[in-house]
Formats: sequence, C-alpha cells, structure tokens
Amino acid sequence: QVQLVESGGGLEQAGGSLRLSCAASGSILRVNEMDWYRQAPGKQRELVASITSSGSTNYADSVKGRFTISRDNAKNTVYLEMNSLKAEDTAVYYCNIGIIRYSGARSSYWGQGTQVTVSS
Repeated sequence: QVQLVESGGGLEQAGGSLRLSCAASGSILRVNEMDWYRQAPGKQRELVASITSSGSTNYADSVKGRFTISRDNAKNTVYLEMNSLKAEDTAVYYCNIGIIRYSGARSSYWGQGTQVTVSS
C-alpha cells in the first residue's frame, strides 16, 4: 500500500510565498516522475510542474520563473516552492507520483489536495 500526504497550503497575500510538500510512504521500490497539478473552481485540473527521477523539470508557462519544483529521493518527497503569488494561483494543489512497488506493480498516486488561496 502507498500513501501520499500533502502539506503546506494556506492563505497568502499576493506577492507572498508558500511551500508545498508531498511525501510518499509504503511499499515503494522506486519513485519515477513527480508532478504538481492544480484545480481552480470551475476549471479543469492542470499540470503545474513536473520533475523526473533524474531531476529534469518542466513548468506551465503561467508559473515559469515563480515556482520551483524539487525532490528529495531519500525521503520520497516532492516540493513546490511558490513565489510572487498571484490571485490566479488560487486553487487546490495535488501531487501525483509515479511509483514502482516491490511487487513490480507500476501506478501513479494522487495526494489528498491542499488549498492555496492568494488574496489580492
């Protein structure tokens, strides 16, 4: 069994910063790509940032230069550092992690979501 626990969301003023964390635990042999998604009210879930097992990163155009994704492989944890926050960053943020279990099974798992609210 695999569990993902997110933390770090909250209320922040425009121009401020927040840091999200997502830790995976359980029967994990290897962690592959780690992603952050977000979903604003009335909108589809969108990919915000991704990081491969080798550390290559990609960002949505809307967050480039403001958000930084990173990972700690020893802790099976992915982070999202969010700076220069804007009101349009308000959303529920979800992590998604690709995992290979000791059984050999490959699946992706979602975190429970954490609310980020940016006041203008």
